[in-house]
Amino acid sequence: MPADRDSALVELFRSKCRMNVKEAEDKEPMEPGTIYFAPPDYHVLIENGNRLSLSNDEPVHFSRPSIDVLFESAAAADENVVLGIVLSGGSEDGSQGLRAIYESGGGAWVQDPMEAEAKLMPRAALVACPSAFKLNLSEMQSRLKEFAA
Repeated sequence: MPADRDSALVELFRSKCRMNVKEAEDKEPMEPGTIYFAPPDYHVLIENGNRLSLSNDEPVHFSRPSIDVLFESAAAADENVVLGIVLSGGSEDGSQGLRAIYESGGGAWVQDPMEAEAKLMPRAALVACPSAFKLNLSEMQSRLKEFAA
């Protein structure tokens, strides 16, 4: 199980965000307005009933936590309306999960690879999910603010 103390990433985001920020806990219900981070070395999944689940199954794309694992579980949790966002990164993780979200009726956004520091992840996401919106970070910020309003 994850340690009881929060990671440095959680603390950093908590100090910068107005929303509640926390590390995900096994079987905890998701709360609106909360940003969840995966504990180190754990996959996070969304179960039916909007509960988070932790897994230490094998890495996916050499990653644990894996974005694909999270996104695919979110797409399968039928009561969720999901928006998947893939940003800069150096692997293909997230591309298949983004496609699963889109195919289940959710939204799919990808950072414009030309703007990304590491282009592999957004490029792979656009290949796997060509219908995804390709947006720069300021466009994403504006659209996210619309959701929050």
